[in-house]
Amino acid sequence: MAKKSRPTPTPAERIDGLIDAHTHAVSNRELTAEEIGAVMDRARKAGVERVCTVGDGLDEAEFALRAAHLHDAVYAACAIHPTRAHELDDDARARLTEMAADERCVAVGETGIDTYWLTHDPERTAPLEVQEEALRWHIQLAVDSGKALMIHNREGDAEVLRILDDAPRPDHVMLHCFSSPIDVAREAIARGYVLSFAGNVTFKRNDELRQAAAEAPVGQLVIETDAPYMTPEPFRGARNEPALIGHTAKVVADARGMDVTDLAREVSGTFDRIYGVGH
Repeated sequence: MAKKSRPTPTPAERIDGLIDAHTHAVSNRELTAEEIGAVMDRARKAGVERVCTVGDGLDEAEFALRAAHLHDAVYAACAIHPTRAHELDDDARARLTEMAADERCVAVGETGIDTYWLTHDPERTAPLEVQEEALRWHIQLAVDSGKALMIHNREGDAEVLRILDDAPRPDHVMLHCFSSPIDVAREAIARGYVLSFAGNVTFKRNDELRQAAAEAPVGQLVIETDAPYMTPEPFRGARNEPALIGHTAKVVADARGMDVTDLAREVSGTFDRIYGVGH
């Protein structure tokens, strides 16, 4: 039997005023200014006005910051991903401190806890105690620099909540690609954290994520692509990019019982506030 082909991803009908709070689409390699412009041109045709592109290692953080300097609608987040926390040596700390001071870097991230690979393939990740040490260092960097803290959490709910509870508190904490149970969402909301929803909120089985999106107060919710990953339905499994975020926006708006144009206005304002972007 022939393998069923996936449909070619296409943007949703244009929704003006959208943002993408977390993407790797213009930072996963050293793109030229023209290539970055092409990604953003496609995004702008879909209504996306601003994106935050993220580095999960020092090289990618360099690419992210470079992209932010090459395009006025691109901002950067810089950190060492928890699975690579063993790379956070003195030189990396010094360079990340410089990056966090750059006006085009708006967040320290993505940092956090990832226990998935500890049980599936321990050689692919840093030990838990190394991840925790790195997370605490990044938290302090966010506090010192006045930048938002962008958290990666994969099967580490208890550890993330514990560490954030007893660490210094940055002005803004954003839980990227929120994927945790509803009780974790409610605890995060009570603490004032921002929940960021990616394409997995559109997956049929994820009713709890849609419930979390429904319950998040205004100012505590944004949307993201996490591109090139987490492509929303109906294109799940294909390569993602910021131009496709309208599909996620529609599902989140439906969960919140609001018009998608109002959602775009809401998440755009939250993006600007937590990242310190003036428009």
